[in-house]
Amino acid sequence: MPISADRKKQFRSIGHKLNPIVTIAGNGLSEGVLLELNRALDDHELIKVKLGIAEREDRKAMAAQLQALPNVELIQEIGKVVILYRGNKNANPKLSNLQK
Repeated sequence: MPISADRKKQFRSIGHKLNPIVTIAGNGLSEGVLLELNRALDDHELIKVKLGIAEREDRKAMAAQLQALPNVELIQEIGKVVILYRGNKNANPKLSNLQK
């Protein structure tokens, strides 16, 4: 289910203050990166990801791959940083970026 524009605006505001948790570089979405990405989304729900990829087209393609992951919503993409959201009903309130 798509997120409303108001909710995305809230998420962008929260995401602006976050530090990148996961960095994706030249190897792309390797198995280890996917595991860490899924763990971070489960724990924090809203995360910032740094794309260490030089070419703009390659970064766009990587953002599309991230958005294609199950239940992942791309909230914002600026330069080499993307903000991703995946809701978790059982999120730990101490770790979640949304339940503070």
